[in-house]
Formats: sequence, structure tokens, C-alpha cells
Amino acid sequence: MKVVETTIASSNQLAEEFDAKGERIYVKSDAEKKLVRKLDYVYVMPFVAILNFLQFFDKSTLNYAGVLGIQEDTNTSGSQFSWLGSLFYLGYLVYQVPNQFLLQRLPLTKYIGGLIVLWGLVLAVTFEAKNFPQLAGLRFLLGFFEAAMYPCCIMLISTMYRRREQASRLGAVYICNGVAMAVGGFIGYGVGHMDGALGHASWQWLMIILGVITIFFGFVIFFFLVDDPRSKFLRLTPEQLQIVDERQRDNTTVRTKEIKWHHVKEALTEPRFYCFCFASMLINFQNGALNTFSSIITAGFGFSGVDAILLSVPSGVVDIIYIVVIIWYNNKYGNTLYCACAMLVCAIIGLVLLIAIPVPKAKLLGLYLCWAYAAAYVMFLSSVANNVNGYTKKIFYSTSIIVFYTIGNFAGPLMMVAWQAPLYLGGMLAYIASNAICIVLFLIARMSMARLNRERMARGITSTATGEMQDLTDKEDPNFIYRL
Repeated sequence: MKVVETTIASSNQLAEEFDAKGERIYVKSDAEKKLVRKLDYVYVMPFVAILNFLQFFDKSTLNYAGVLGIQEDTNTSGSQFSWLGSLFYLGYLVYQVPNQFLLQRLPLTKYIGGLIVLWGLVLAVTFEAKNFPQLAGLRFLLGFFEAAMYPCCIMLISTMYRRREQASRLGAVYICNGVAMAVGGFIGYGVGHMDGALGHASWQWLMIILGVITIFFGFVIFFFLVDDPRSKFLRLTPEQLQIVDERQRDNTTVRTKEIKWHHVKEALTEPRFYCFCFASMLINFQNGALNTFSSIITAGFGFSGVDAILLSVPSGVVDIIYIVVIIWYNNKYGNTLYCACAMLVCAIIGLVLLIAIPVPKAKLLGLYLCWAYAAAYVMFLSSVANNVNGYTKKIFYSTSIIVFYTIGNFAGPLMMVAWQAPLYLGGMLAYIASNAICIVLFLIARMSMARLNRERMARGITSTATGEMQDLTDKEDPNFIYRL
């Protein structure tokens, strides 16, 4: 859905009208634009971008290490290597229960910063691993401490930005994943030539270098990330303080430490909750596999170890292109979940090409098309961020989706059976089927929200831009219109 936006000099002239689709028409002042620029370029998004770059790169170290000799140095078999990819997400899964409570009760900046330092320590220590049990324990802990990052980013963006601004900011999170793939390919290629330096293998240098960088950044986050729209670091003018109130009404997120169990109950009665959860799992079958095996798959096309790493660079580039294009289209025309479906169709085509074309260079094209699923996931998360209201309910939705995300990423690498290498036909067919089912689930969720929109529009929409902010769910607020 599109939001009508105009510009005037004063922030107090806020329109109290709705467009034909039920979107609030609001007026954006110069003061608000300055505030958003502060969030985008200084106090929020730069930290979020670097955080997600490191988060993705750090968990993908196994992908690069797989062609840098880690299996040989630690006597790890092909099936055990698959388990290393899955055990990371087992740690992810275990942490979701405490995260549900800690996310609502702790300051986001301190919570995120502390966890980053811990996972950086785990990554740095991994260079000392000598065998599969040690690697398995460290991969579990790495996933355990990284597990809160996506829910934290979703809650941070939901708190600091208007609903219509959130899709592009969530997209930036996943663009950083693409940047991590692209830059990571060059870094992995460079580190691959450090083999034997000071008596360490190249994969060990990868762990040491990234671990130290991550620890340093954790302390930066702890002290400097802004997670409160009224933070003193923003140096808000009186006019901008009024704007913050309006933005909070618009993004419908009211921060509270009270856990409201009726929000959880309401979520469990919604069909779209189950559509979103299972879609998160199914998409991430493919995600777990590609993040662990993409370099090995590329090496199977006939390329050498360090060259296989270098060929991961285009994967990151096309990932960025998919996300940028789909965000631009979504901001201009709306249709968030339709966009997600379109990207999944691209991913399916890529998987078909990957298993059907015998020419190695043509297979690379299929591999690059596969990454369209990441853009689909961005649209999916944007829909969740925009359409789930009530602080406890939003956290419950986000945490539940991450639980299923974790299950998908855990199971995905296990579908890559060693004896089927390098084609991995069984896994590829499973990912095709999963993406097709996701499309159906997204369409069902969209239909359910569209039906509620029609009912509310027929009843009539009134202004809610005045009065005290309340922590209402999207179902409790009669004027809440879902962004489709």
C-alpha cells in the first residue's frame, strides 16, 4: 500500500485523513526529515548495518573454512560438516525461550552489545578447535549468542521508525547480508593466502581476525547505539519532541516491560500466525544450506578452493540487487506479500537451473538466482513488522518466527546428503517444494488481512492521532489497517 506524503514547514500540521486503502495521510515536516536523517546516518542504522554484516559474516565462516582445510585439520567428515551447519541453529533455537523475556525487560543497547562481545569471544576461540566435538560445541555457542539479533533489530526498527519507513530499513538489514557475502568473498580469498603464517592455517586466521573485530564492535554498540526515540543523544528540539509523539502513534509500537499474556493468546488464535511461522521455516531450508555449502557447491563445479570463495562475491551482489529492487517497488506500489511471492518464483527458477543445466558456468547463474529468496524474506519480515501491533504480541510473533527460522536453518544443511555431492539433488528438490508452499502460505495470510481491512473500511475509519498512546494489538484497535 502507498502512503500519501507531503512536506510543510511546521510539524504541528498533521493530516487527519485516510486514503482509499485506509492508510493515514500524514504531512512530513523539514524537522522530521532532519530527525530521520539522524536515525539513518548517525544513531541507529549505521550500527544496525555493521551488526548484521558481522552477524552474517561470522556465522558464514564455516562456509569459507570448508574450502580452507578445516575438515582435514580437524578430521571432520562430510556428514559431520553438515551437522556443524545445523548445530549453529540448534543454539539459535535454545536461546529463543530466554530471549522472549530478556528482550522485553532489558535495554536493547546493553543487551545487544553484551551478546556481540560473547559471540566474538566464541568465534575467536574457534581457531583452537582440534576435532569435531570441539567445533560442534563452539558452533552451538556461536548460534546461542547470535540468536537474539534479528528479533532485536526488528524491535529496534519498529520502535524508531514509522510503519511506512520500516520496509526499507529492514531491507537494509538484509542488504548487509549481501554485502557480507560480497566483501566476505574478498576477505576469505585474502585470508586464504595466509595459510601457514605464524604457524596457523588460513581458516584459523579467519576465526581470529573476525572474532577480535566483533568483540570491539560489541563494546561500541553497548555505549553508543540509540534505542529510545526520546534519547538525549538525539538532541531533539521541542518541535521534534512533538514529532516523536506522532511517529510513535503512527508506528503503533508502545514500549513496555509488562508481559501481556492476552497478546500471546490472541496471536495463537490467528491463522496468519501459523502461515508466517511455517513460511519462515520453509524459506530457511534453503538459507541454511546455501550459507553452509555455497562455496562447496561452487567448488563442485570445477573451481579451486580460493577461487570458489571468490565466486561467492556475485552471490552477495545479486542478493543486494534483489533486495534494493523489491524495496523500491514495494515503496512505490505496495503489495508486500505479492513481492515476496515473486521473489520466491525467481528462487525456484534458480534451483531448477542449478540441477538441470550440466554446464558449470550456467549452474553459477542458477546459484545466483537462488538468492532471490532473501528478498522474499525481507518482504515477509516487513509484513510482520507493519501488521502486528501490541508490544508483547509483536515480540511473540518475532520470536516465534525466529524459532521456525531456526528449525528451517537447522534442517536445511542436513538435506545436503554427502553422497549426493556436488549436485545435492534431493536437497534441491526439497527447497523447490518448500518455496512453492511458502507462496501459498503468503497468499492465505494476505487474504485474511485483506478481509479484515474490508470489514474495517466498511465500518469507517476515524482518527487515532490524538490522546494517550495505548499498547493495543492490531485486533483491539478498530482503526488499524493492515499494509498488504
